[in-house]
Amino acid sequence: MTDFDVRSAVAGEYDDVQAVFGGAMMFDPSPDDLSRRLFEPDRALVATDGPAIIGTTRALTRDLSVPGAVVPAAHVTGVGVRPTHRRRGVMAELIVRQLREVPEAIAVLWASEPGIYGRFGYGAAAWGTSYEIDLRRVGPPDVRIRPGEITELAADEAIKELAPILRSLQERRPGVSGRSELRWEGHLQDKKDDRDGRTARQILVHRDETGTIDGYALWRGKLEWGHTGPANQVMLEELVALTPAAYKALWHYVLTLDLAATLGYGYAAMDEPLQQLVVTPTALNRRVNESLWVRVTDVVRALGQRRYAVPVDLVLDVTDELIPANTGRFRLTADGPKVRCERTEDPADLSLSVTELGAAYLGGRPLAEFAATDRVTEHTPGALDSATAAFAWPVLPVSLEIF
Repeated sequence: MTDFDVRSAVAGEYDDVQAVFGGAMMFDPSPDDLSRRLFEPDRALVATDGPAIIGTTRALTRDLSVPGAVVPAAHVTGVGVRPTHRRRGVMAELIVRQLREVPEAIAVLWASEPGIYGRFGYGAAAWGTSYEIDLRRVGPPDVRIRPGEITELAADEAIKELAPILRSLQERRPGVSGRSELRWEGHLQDKKDDRDGRTARQILVHRDETGTIDGYALWRGKLEWGHTGPANQVMLEELVALTPAAYKALWHYVLTLDLAATLGYGYAAMDEPLQQLVVTPTALNRRVNESLWVRVTDVVRALGQRRYAVPVDLVLDVTDELIPANTGRFRLTADGPKVRCERTEDPADLSLSVTELGAAYLGGRPLAEFAATDRVTEHTPGALDSATAAFAWPVLPVSLEIF
């Protein structure tokens, strides 16, 4: 028996839910009409002690790019427990119930405390790179920009112009979350209180020779003054480019802004092409960190909805301590767009838990990595190499935002 109850939230509880999450994370939430409109009460769980909400978790309805497809994915956020109710199993109860109830075959999140989520079958599936670029040393790409090639875009024009670019990126690289029109509105909201002393957001677009937009960058600046003069900071929030020309031109622009000394960017891919374009890669000051965590909630559907780099025919013996339906042997067969996953009684070629399956799901971490620590066991010679090659993908996953 627990001394709390868990239920779905109801409309009108957004402010209370955010108050609990803000208290757990030690920030003061500032709810507004847009965030309330984005709230999905039927996808939020709350733990209550009497009439008081003492714990929360939410799942956002969004899609995600996976190898070869864009699929629904429960975007988990807002996980928190009031400090007065810690160590009572509140968070565990919320997370387990959420995983058992989400309709999507995968759930994803950014982990504020990575040590928590592995206990619930999440696997770190994407590694991100953050930059703190020394603009005086880096040596930007050598690009000659045409007049009108780079232009600024007004915020009220941005949603209709930028949304197709992001969607095209989803078709090319795993790990990218889609945005509805309302979520784009929230993403581009630019309240002065949220700027942390920086300028208003600048929206840049790149146009090809026909005038078609094929890339964009969102950035802000901050006035700084050093001993030798101006040393302004540039904060790049997002850069998406569909062509090499757009990629080079947008990066050249933000790396050569006058009076700037540093540029920060938190959402680069591990295989970010910028490393090839600058004269001094060490001036990028790269830091690698875990970004997107994946939890498979339905093995059959999850394995069936992505594509595989090479043909494969394997039996996987999967264990899942929280979702019994995921435990068992599954035959995965794939050849190009033809993918099938179904239960089988055939002998297993590989054994692994749902955690390793989630970690490898986006193609960013090889299954062979986990064999080295006995987290993946090979039963049929050659099966590990075959599975590792199949689950890989030509480009590494990247997540462009913390949600």
